[in-house]
Amino acid sequence: MIRSRYRNPNGAGKTTLFNLLNGVLGSDAGKATLAGETMTGKKVHEVCRMGVGRTFQVVRCFPRLPLLDNVIVGAYGAGLGDAEAIASAARALERVGLADRAGVAAGQLTNKQLRLMELARALAGAPKILLLDETLAGLGREECDDVLDVLVRLRSEGMTVVIIEHTMHAMMRIADRFVVLDHGRVLASGLPRQVVEDRSVIEAYLGKKWAAKQDA
Repeated sequence: MIRSRYRNPNGAGKTTLFNLLNGVLGSDAGKATLAGETMTGKKVHEVCRMGVGRTFQVVRCFPRLPLLDNVIVGAYGAGLGDAEAIASAARALERVGLADRAGVAAGQLTNKQLRLMELARALAGAPKILLLDETLAGLGREECDDVLDVLVRLRSEGMTVVIIEHTMHAMMRIADRFVVLDHGRVLASGLPRQVVEDRSVIEAYLGKKWAAKQDA
């Protein structure tokens, strides 16, 4: 089990886990591997070149640069050369449905488009696995559905996706397995339906009083 002394005291440790996996933070104990190769202890660009793509809670872009250039950055992070990076970025935009916006300045995009841009940036490095940190944050119901459609399509193509998310109705639609963290420890894991009905999960996220009412 990978561990670190770093953790936001207000959180469960979800983003910290991602930071440990992709090299933003160092671990104090344990290790993580991808396809038999150790991830922990490597720098961010080294983990990226192992085949790990990542998005963040807060989308950051170069607002004056075209969308395509913003996505090319992800390809460069994975070590691709100029021509290969441009081609990979263009394919990534196609995969997320933003090919027709390639020449638009990122600062003119909607929140949903920015979320998809960041997803494309992660895809541009041709990853084996995607780490998505609250990709649906700030989106309305219809916008969430649009982004979920993209994620479902990526999964059907064989992409492995690990996603941090609080929107349970969305995760019930696409997730094969849930892992619930509470104050830095694994509270429950398994099939989605089993996990959401787990009493410890209900108590941790809805409160013991609510759980008692359900039993009454």
